[in-house]
Amino acid sequence: MIPTWNALRYLPACLSALRAQLAPGDEMVLVDNCSRDGAGDWARRYAPDVRVLALPENRGFAGGTAAGIAAARGELLLLINDDALAEPGCVAALWAALRDAPTAGAAAGVLTFSRRPATVASAGIVFQRDGVATDLHLGLPVAALPASPVEIFGASGGLALLRRDLIADVGSFAPAFFNYLEDADLAWRARLRGWGCVLAPGARARHVYSASAGQGSPFKQRLLGRNRLRVLVRCLPGPLMRDCLPSIVAYELLAVGYATLKRQSASIAGRAEALRELPTLLAQRRQIQARRTASLGDLARWITPAPPPWAALHVQRRLAALTG
Repeated sequence: MIPTWNALRYLPACLSALRAQLAPGDEMVLVDNCSRDGAGDWARRYAPDVRVLALPENRGFAGGTAAGIAAARGELLLLINDDALAEPGCVAALWAALRDAPTAGAAAGVLTFSRRPATVASAGIVFQRDGVATDLHLGLPVAALPASPVEIFGASGGLALLRRDLIADVGSFAPAFFNYLEDADLAWRARLRGWGCVLAPGARARHVYSASAGQGSPFKQRLLGRNRLRVLVRCLPGPLMRDCLPSIVAYELLAVGYATLKRQSASIAGRAEALRELPTLLAQRRQIQARRTASLGDLARWITPAPPPWAALHVQRRLAALTG
């Protein structure tokens, strides 16, 4: 499953690397988010083995992936970004990790930086006490990853293998998120229902980080600010919310202050948008929380301590250096 938008320059390599690892009968679904570069037409002409799902408008990663999942026929759903190049053995490693973890609904792969393939860009999702859902093991050398699969909080949508049963139970990616943190939202909904997630350290793909929207763009800032609050309101159980609230509020105050200082009005606008949606989000919250089966103790163990503000700024600078 490959959602794409104006990424034709990456598609031939992405499809070729994936094609070499699939078994006979596996289907490749390319979800064309109304690309302006002719990605769908190119695939129909030059990749006839690919099933193209053309959407009438750009629905982002969240909406495009949800549409692709609904259209796909398999019981296992492989997700990979259009700007990612799966390394040999990637698909097999994902499947082996998921096969050996019957209570897991997802296996997460490892995304590395395309220009620095020995450095981890994401090895799944980690959720912090301040409400930040971010990339696990960001900046870690690939050689320092665990040698065998380990359980983690959740899988990044950039490289993951999902069970159809998971989607049937908790629902798909929330299309309204459009881009960013839709995978954290799905990971929380899975955890609330008792589904696990495993990291497959041998499943790797080289990724052009933030190729579609651009690192630090106003568009990305707005959606991150909005979707962060959406995840917290929808997914965090009340007792855990109360425990985390001081750290969440402290983060928000610092984030808004930083955005004001740097004149990043989009970040503040995204948060304001989420606050205006609060009645709708609270209704969604009631539905999601009513289906929780996991104990608070099981959920709490996936909330990690929040780093100090200067550490978060260091991570941002490190990421800018890695993607520069």
